[in-house]
Amino acid sequence: VKFNNCAGNKGVRYETNSLDFRVRADGTMYAAHQVQMPSKQLILMVTAWDPQTLGRWEAIVRLLVAEKSQHSGHKPKGRKTMPGELAQQQSDTLLPWRQHQSVNGLRRQKRDWVIPPINVPENSRGPFPQQLVRIRSDKDKEIHIRYSITGVGADQPPMEVFSIDPVSGRMYVTRPMDREERASYHLRAHAVDMNGNKVENPIDLYIYVIDMNDNRPEFINQVYNGSVDEGSKPGTYVMTVTANDADDSTTANGMVRYRIVTQTPQSPSQNMFTINSETGDIVTVAAGLDREKVQQYIVIVQATDMEGNLNYGLSNTATAIITVTDVNDNPPEFTTSTVSINTSAQHTCAHSHFDFFQLRRPRENVQLFAAAVDYEMNRAFMLTVMVSNQAPLASGIQMSFQSTAGVTISVTDVNEAPYFPTNHKLIRLEEGVPMGTVLTTFSAVDPDRFMQQAVRYSKLSDPANWLNINATNGQITTAAVLDRESDYIKNNVYEATFLAADNGIPPASGTGTLQIYLIDINDNAPELLPKEAQICEKPNLNVINITAADADIDPNVGPFVFELPSVPSAVRKNWTITRLNGDYAQLSLRIMYLEAGVYDVPIIVTDSGNPPLYNTSIIKVKVCPCDENGDCTTIGAVAAAGLGTGAIIAILICIIILLTMVLLFVVWMKRREKERHTKQLLIDPEDDVRDNILKYDEEGGGEEDQDYDLSQLQQPETMDHVLNKTPGVRRVDERPIGAEPQYPIRPVIPHPGDIGDFINEGLRAADNDPTAPPYDSLLVFDYEGSGSTAGSVSSLNSSSSGDQDYDYLNDWGPRFKKLADMYGGGEED
Repeated sequence: VKFNNCAGNKGVRYETNSLDFRVRADGTMYAAHQVQMPSKQLILMVTAWDPQTLGRWEAIVRLLVAEKSQHSGHKPKGRKTMPGELAQQQSDTLLPWRQHQSVNGLRRQKRDWVIPPINVPENSRGPFPQQLVRIRSDKDKEIHIRYSITGVGADQPPMEVFSIDPVSGRMYVTRPMDREERASYHLRAHAVDMNGNKVENPIDLYIYVIDMNDNRPEFINQVYNGSVDEGSKPGTYVMTVTANDADDSTTANGMVRYRIVTQTPQSPSQNMFTINSETGDIVTVAAGLDREKVQQYIVIVQATDMEGNLNYGLSNTATAIITVTDVNDNPPEFTTSTVSINTSAQHTCAHSHFDFFQLRRPRENVQLFAAAVDYEMNRAFMLTVMVSNQAPLASGIQMSFQSTAGVTISVTDVNEAPYFPTNHKLIRLEEGVPMGTVLTTFSAVDPDRFMQQAVRYSKLSDPANWLNINATNGQITTAAVLDRESDYIKNNVYEATFLAADNGIPPASGTGTLQIYLIDINDNAPELLPKEAQICEKPNLNVINITAADADIDPNVGPFVFELPSVPSAVRKNWTITRLNGDYAQLSLRIMYLEAGVYDVPIIVTDSGNPPLYNTSIIKVKVCPCDENGDCTTIGAVAAAGLGTGAIIAILICIIILLTMVLLFVVWMKRREKERHTKQLLIDPEDDVRDNILKYDEEGGGEEDQDYDLSQLQQPETMDHVLNKTPGVRRVDERPIGAEPQYPIRPVIPHPGDIGDFINEGLRAADNDPTAPPYDSLLVFDYEGSGSTAGSVSSLNSSSSGDQDYDYLNDWGPRFKKLADMYGGGEED
């Protein structure tokens, strides 16, 4: 297998997914043991990986089985496999059972294939079910065969992890795999006929779950305690820290490496210790450990998998507290044999004896100061002081282990200030504790036992106003929720100063500093950056680089997981996210074209905290047409403002059509006005019928028909009223009874140019309106006047010929339809 990584292939290792074959460092592939080869080919996966850069490359290798020559028993020299033969030999379907072959009339015993292991990566995103392999018997050409699988993961718990199509033999995995839950599966494939009879021997299928780096290293303890003698030489063992990774320890995913992140304090050197990257052993690396200067070191240790690669590996931290133990390397010594002291009680350590003496040399005089002088313990005394070491001096120190002196001490009592026994008191707790939580009791001691004094406590400095102190007993409680991400936190530590004051004369007070080390919890969800971006409407031109910001610290921040939500479905249909590393990803188009506009793309960002927090952030993506350089064009910027290219073109076409219609309407109005003006010139104003309409409301019923009462034409309210009227014309209008349909309102004012249409519209409305008069009416004519020149109506004779045509009744409208049906129907049969 030839491979070139452009760096000389130094240290490159090769692996295969088969237990039957190996690859040497020079790329030569060989069989690890005697192998039963399939009749056609064997497909292998060969992986080349660099342990230093952790780069991996894969290649598919097909081993083709050469058939022996029938004459010489081997393949002729110099014969090469032709491309056509190679294509014919390759197949995507595994034949686990050998075909029957015969040589010289003898039937060769059937042998089964050995199926290479099937590798399935864990945490696959699907889609599921996902095909793994297809198995097939060569007898399926003769009879119908049904395939099945048995074993753990198929018909044994966990159930239905794998399934097989009984007809086609295609084998599937139905859900994501977890190597840490189960690393391998052993199944058996069966082939039976339609009656359930065994057709082939069961075939073993080995499925291996390929490990992914999805587990962080976890320290056995969060805090490790160790000690080392002061003055130890470089290379002295201190302690061992251990972190375990649930991933495969045979791969880089589970190979943990250690390193020291910080050392506090950094005295006398910032690198006093080192750690073995593989074993976790912490040893001294520099000289100068002095308990009298630094009694304790706090070392933060980080464990990273992927063999310590900080770019790809997952990390976790632990705290190593190293105590510097004392050795007898300082012998006591007095410079004079007699000493007289008259002093006030200034140093208050409340001890019943002298702990130590301090020698000072101001100028040429040697003075002895007694520490922890206490009036309450000894007002005055004379003594001979001998100072000595109980243990012998450390090796290499040639000095006397004791010294004596006579000392006369007189102590004057003064009002001593209260003091905090543990000043710069450090406590550790997780952030986010609720308000009112009791943190500690930070109490002070008043050395003046012979003075009946009371000590009161108060806050001197509380920058964030997070704490309360009980004025009587010094109990400290939280007044708010402590937040490690606050601006008042420096290096994870919050400092507050308290005052303890007595009521002596004069009053005295002392201060104490409380340091609260806040342990980070994952209480801040990541935020997507940037909030706005621009991309071309066609893919493969540019992408959007996205990252996330998290206010927490490691390990509650990256690596981040960027995902697109499944709802709405258009998001995953149009967009895709590609992970670059733990902190960065790329957003790009999935489809070949997306219309220009501004799109709100929701992205789910999840941090690596325990438990992890996620946040759905919206990135406003401006999609616009781009030129050949991938830059948004001017038209594209307008389109991206909210309208697509098709919408802009449609709007422009509508505007043009609207302008054209307005122009045509103006031209038509001008032409019509011109025609009307011309007609007015041709008609004599005196002949204009519009101004000479004559109303005739008299019909001439006779010489005396002018004497009529108009009130008789009004509709009476009741029938009795009509019958009791004086002689004249009486009419009773009976309005139709029943639901009246709604009809369009008749136009009142006709358009000046459409009087004909107005009349026709009014006629059409009247003909079809059953509520308009005349109704079915009772007309009573009891007086017509006298002296009429008209003849008798008896002279009107009806025709008896029967030849009259009543078809014209059909043209008189809906009100005459019934008459038209009665008389216009033609001759009766």
